[in-house]
Amino acid sequence: MTPVLFLKLLAIFVTIAIGWLAGRTKPFAGGEAARILSNAAFYVFAPALLFRATARIDLGTLPWQALGAFFAPVVAWMLVVYAQQRRGAAAAAQPADSATGAAARPSVRAITASFGNNAQLGIPMAAALFGEVGLQLHLSVVSLHALTLLTVLTLLVERDVAQAAAREAGQGVPLGRTLLMTVRNTVIHPIVLPVLAGMAWNLTGWPIPGPVDEVLQMLGTAVVPLCLVAIGLSLGHYGLRGAATSAVLLAAGKLLVQPALVLAVGYGVGLRGLPLTVIVIAAAMPTGANALMFAQRYRSGEGETTAAIVVSTLAFAATAPLWLLLLQALG
Repeated sequence: MTPVLFLKLLAIFVTIAIGWLAGRTKPFAGGEAARILSNAAFYVFAPALLFRATARIDLGTLPWQALGAFFAPVVAWMLVVYAQQRRGAAAAAQPADSATGAAARPSVRAITASFGNNAQLGIPMAAALFGEVGLQLHLSVVSLHALTLLTVLTLLVERDVAQAAAREAGQGVPLGRTLLMTVRNTVIHPIVLPVLAGMAWNLTGWPIPGPVDEVLQMLGTAVVPLCLVAIGLSLGHYGLRGAATSAVLLAAGKLLVQPALVLAVGYGVGLRGLPLTVIVIAAAMPTGANALMFAQRYRSGEGETTAAIVVSTLAFAATAPLWLLLLQALG
């Protein structure tokens, strides 16, 4: 592991530890402090980051073959986890879950097993290992990562929540009403709406005005530290007890299964060398903090998601060199 990556991992754990220590003090006691920070990230800071990133994407220069080889298996894996969890949703539901929390749990587990830390950890790793060309390819993945995965999962979770609300009210679940509520709640959403607005701005070809861009950039830079502190607060509140087994399974899916699928698809479509290595390592990143934002948005599986983030980030130090060795052997 390079010194740059070691320092990045160390910074992540130190920031989480600061949140954990804060959670042991009276002002931050209980799980509500973590939810408040996550809500601030979800409703204020992440929308600024997503709008700015989407508005600035140069769609004409994106490496679509490599992106397809990354996103097709990643989204497929996410949907497999979601479908498997949805079939076992009744067994997976926790006693403290509300109807909304139980309905959202399959989506929360799906994002935990698929959404990687491709920005804070992935960008410096790509820069350190792959040079300018590899970094540009990785940034292409990052530019579409949240847009693709969060949009798909938001559509699924809002449908499940709408159906659960109708059942709890003792009503039927008419298809038309469910579709209408799903579409409305998916579009008017703190993640999807800024992405759609950013894409609309992108299509105009106008640059973001300087003062507005400065504000968006300032807000966007707060997402990562807020989320890492929230992870520490959540870890202090929930701990690993009772969530360790499921966290290990989710982390294994994220660190082993998902990159193996990307490797198979990328190799199958003819990618070799640097492009294949970049997308496989992007798929092999540990679970990102956005998974906790998603869990706390729907108040479902927060402790489990926190544990999976910590476990996968620790295990990444061992799994990443193995993937690099395998990719080097494949040429």
